Amino acid sequence: MSRQLRIATRRSRLALWQAEHVAARLAALHPGLVVSLIPIVTEGDRIQDRSLAAAGGKGLFIKELEGAMRDGRADLAVHSMKDMPAVLAPGFAIGAALERADPRDAFVSVRHESLDALPGGARIGTSSLRRQCQLRHRRPDIEIVTLRGNVDTRLGKLDGGACDATVLAAAGLDRLGLESRIRTRMPPQEMLPAVGQGVVGIECLDGREDVLELIRPLEHVATRIALEAERTFCARLGAGCQSPVAGHATLDGERLHLAGLVGSPDGRTILADDVAGSLHDAASLGARLAGRLLAAGAARLL
Repeated sequence: MSRQLRIATRRSRLALWQAEHVAARLAALHPGLVVSLIPIVTEGDRIQDRSLAAAGGKGLFIKELEGAMRDGRADLAVHSMKDMPAVLAPGFAIGAALERADPRDAFVSVRHESLDALPGGARIGTSSLRRQCQLRHRRPDIEIVTLRGNVDTRLGKLDGGACDATVLAAAGLDRLGLESRIRTRMPPQEMLPAVGQGVVGIECLDGREDVLELIRPLEHVATRIALEAERTFCARLGAGCQSPVAGHATLDGERLHLAGLVGSPDGRTILADDVAGSLHDAASLGARLAGRLLAAGAARLL
């Protein structure tokens, strides 16, 4: 007898790609499993006239998806982990983290090759405080203009002249077959990525052992370790969408390196540090880095 599995997802093209990717992998792993998508328009998708920070934060993208799981309309939800709050709502868990794609940010422009190549006074479209902070720190002469919407909407606004350049997650452009739009993949030392960037996560109710059993084979251990360090760092800072925070962990054999950053939206102040240790101490490394930045004065920026 076939089993049914329902995936809640946002309706954007990238979100649907991610959900369909998870659905295909689950169907291949479990013969007889029938997987269907439950597309949902979230409050974060509906609000386009102001930045995410001003609108209420990352939770605006997930509360309707969690509601669908809570009331039994869906069994799991697929997310970009960079869109997830550092602390989940009670009763929910990230049951699997898929192997991380390119975590870097991508510089996208019709005419200009890189951030350094932009002329003075150029306009960069973004609604991310993390990106604004780092862009302004490197180029205080540029103008930041608010750019909201899904990937296609942002690219359309760029092409229409709303700005001279924008910065988007490289992983999203790659997944949509839009890698040709990337002028430069920005190295972490130039633009430290968001916590969880490049990672697709599968969320479900904490007690759904039947769902957890199905999705567990999709877990990528190295990605989970890096994600644990980054998310612990963010959680210990007490940071939300209203704070320019970046964090990126990498593994080298048995060693884990975690870099973190807290800044002011105007880019004038940036506190950055990094820690390294055993991959078995991911959470404690995240907590240690948060403690070091808080001791350096990060609290006044959060």
